[in-house]
Amino acid sequence: MKNLKSILGLALAATILTLAACKKDPKPDPQPQTGEVKIEFEHAWGPDFKPFRFDTALVHPSTKDTLTFQHLRYYITNIRLQRTDGSWWAQDESYYLVDASTETGSLLKLSGVPAGEYKALSYMLGVDSARNVSGAQSGFLSPTYGMYWPWTGYINIRAEGISPTSPTKAFTYHLGGYSGADNTVRTLNFSFPDQNLRCTPDGKPQVHMKVNTARFWHGGIKTANIHTIHAPGPNAVTLANNFAGAFVLDHVHN
Repeated sequence: MKNLKSILGLALAATILTLAACKKDPKPDPQPQTGEVKIEFEHAWGPDFKPFRFDTALVHPSTKDTLTFQHLRYYITNIRLQRTDGSWWAQDESYYLVDASTETGSLLKLSGVPAGEYKALSYMLGVDSARNVSGAQSGFLSPTYGMYWPWTGYINIRAEGISPTSPTKAFTYHLGGYSGADNTVRTLNFSFPDQNLRCTPDGKPQVHMKVNTARFWHGGIKTANIHTIHAPGPNAVTLANNFAGAFVLDHVHN
């Protein structure tokens, strides 16, 4: 009798193990769908957005100064997209250096954007205080790009060129400063008035921005008066405010 009970017990155990082995594994949770969003910065000249070129003499529409750009770089950071329900998606490690001298340097590619519809864009012009106090870093924040002062942090905007009316025959604007009265970092916000941006895994949505490079001299500023800025201060704040007004949302296409 004991042998029979043992045999039945073993058979029952074997049956349970067989059924457990046959049981299907639960399906893993589906991965959230994501896509890529591009942001293009088209640099132009003046409020009419005339063609902008390097190493070409441009006459300012207001001051009539002649200005020839040789360098224009600036940081776009902390990019966020607002969903149609009002919530925000913020990109991790969102630090880009725009170089207006090339098309590729003026095109940002945001990967890993959650699929969905978005109604607005926000970003910082400049590098936030947390990164400024963390010393020199890698990627676009590397000092090799010439956008870092070891003594005070990042240069948010760098513009250089030639101007015959300048005492030095040039303009050199290195606009830095991230705190207090010397803060040159600006947060810019843009709504998409005509259509929402639709992000899908196989889509190619793009935000097209226009940038009026003549805005440095907004308000009648002339290179005869402000031609060189190499440190944080009131002139850097004034020109940073001016350049923040250069950005205009042109359109969104999906």
